Amino acid sequence: MDEACVLLIDDEEDLRASLAQGLELSGKTVFASGVPEAALEHVQRDFYGVLVTDIRMPGTDGFEVMRKAFEIDPALPVVLITGHGDVPLAVEAMRAGAYDFMEKPFSVASLASVIERALEKRRLVLENRALREELSERTGIEGRLVGKAQTMERLRRTVVALAATDADVLILGETGSGKEVVARALHDEGPRAKKPFVALNCGALPAEIIESELFGHEKGAFTGASGQRIGKMEHAHGGTVFLDEIESMPLELQVKLLRVIESRTIERLGSNKSIDLDVRFIAATKEDLEAAGRAGRFRLDLFYRLNVVSVGIPPLRDRREDIPLLFHHLAREARARYRREIPDLPVGYMAELMARDWPGNVRELRNVADRFVLGLEHLPVGAAAQGETLFEQVAAYEKALIAAELKRNEGAIKPTYENLGLSRKALYEKMRKYGLGKQEPEAASDF
Repeated sequence: MDEACVLLIDDEEDLRASLAQGLELSGKTVFASGVPEAALEHVQRDFYGVLVTDIRMPGTDGFEVMRKAFEIDPALPVVLITGHGDVPLAVEAMRAGAYDFMEKPFSVASLASVIERALEKRRLVLENRALREELSERTGIEGRLVGKAQTMERLRRTVVALAATDADVLILGETGSGKEVVARALHDEGPRAKKPFVALNCGALPAEIIESELFGHEKGAFTGASGQRIGKMEHAHGGTVFLDEIESMPLELQVKLLRVIESRTIERLGSNKSIDLDVRFIAATKEDLEAAGRAGRFRLDLFYRLNVVSVGIPPLRDRREDIPLLFHHLAREARARYRREIPDLPVGYMAELMARDWPGNVRELRNVADRFVLGLEHLPVGAAAQGETLFEQVAAYEKALIAAELKRNEGAIKPTYENLGLSRKALYEKMRKYGLGKQEPEAASDF
């Protein structure tokens, strides 16, 4: 995003020069002109700035300037300068979409304050547009596994490589991290895509009917079995069986599952006939199955059979840089489900989201996005809510990102500055600034 700019239009040369000088002294970049057409040449959909125009001007007045600017970009913030008698006109302009108006006489400081708020709104609009455009360009695996973090790039490459094979896969990830999304991507991106994808939550199936659900049964196999039933695994022939929360499967059933995975055959309850299966098994767990096996809660032989290839999903707290992109992706899904427009993001809202630890991972973020689209999500009490400046919010966010990256790399400097796109010196300067480390660059090790 280019440096912010203020387009100042006023036909009074002395006032225009005075305002421009005052705004420049306050740190703003200003393009001042008495000719509206000259200023409007700078207005594009990606223009990062604010239009400030007098209402009463010969020829093209402020209303016409605003109308022409809105034809280019209806979201451009426009601040109107008005005389005392023009206040009703200014109020009408606010209804027509103007950001604010300044009634003469006013101080440069008050105008600069209004412009600062308008620039922050403009920055959010441009960032949201960029994220939407990036999301719309993402198709296939990138549209499924959203994120720009290196861990997500590696995950996508792994999924694409495995999707073309029939290897059984064990997916490891915390609650809500997207294990079923990865499983579906493995299925949909591979040769079995047009065949069934059968998802089974091993922790949700009642123990008394789980065998019948998985393997099917013949008529009369047990009380109440009034007809033949095709089980989930047989139904998945040619496709994929996804066993979610595999750690919850009863031990006695784990023995039968192991036999099915090894032989690729099943027997319906009440039958001695073997039925060949052409399925790929993908299992998912939030637990360490090897440790569960040593504790007697999971069969180690089943773990070793499932663990042909393992795929780990990073928790959301370890890829905070993906939260803006993910939030917009989830908000767009919520918009389609609820048929509601996505509200404008409040100042500081995204920084607040990025500061959270997200124990529920993407599922928790999805719930927040849903509530936001429904108008039920409010900014939590935090930095932004307590009135910190934009500079302070940005600094807090930068500190959180650096701290998270250091933690992820176990304090190793080289991967940290490389992943953050910083030089070694820049990283140390920021670490000193935020009190994240006391080593000097000359004395520190990259490893």
